Amino acid sequence: MSDYYEILHTVGFEETNLVGNVYYVNYLSWQGRCREMFLRDRAPGVLAELRDDLKLFTLRVDCEFLAELTAFDELSVRMRLEELTRTQVQFAFDYVRLGPLGQESLVARGRQRIACMRGPNSATVPATVPEELRGALAPYAVSTARAAVVRS
Repeated sequence: MSDYYEILHTVGFEETNLVGNVYYVNYLSWQGRCREMFLRDRAPGVLAELRDDLKLFTLRVDCEFLAELTAFDELSVRMRLEELTRTQVQFAFDYVRLGPLGQESLVARGRQRIACMRGPNSATVPATVPEELRGALAPYAVSTARAAVVRS
């Protein structure tokens, strides 16, 4: 088992601008897609909670570009757990271009911080990160020594 959760993506023309480079917003979209697929694959019970009263609010996202992507580049979006507190989760993302013969090159890095909330929209309050999500994220922690995993 790898230390990251991964989705694979082939860049399409609709994700590029007139110059042929990928639009910034797509990197953020890929973060969201990776997080969604993680929930579907590793923590499906959390999806049921989202249909009830759990809300995952995105507090912050960022992306640092290291190289350009263009149409038909093969991409791996790799997600790791960077920090886990009682009510919040911070993910780290690596965007890796996959080349022939197993070549890989890091093209961008990103982060995303979410907060768990519960209750009706008019009265949401902070909520504990669900146990199922905590357990599903544990194998993907950046490292035991470096990750700030708080179990309070």
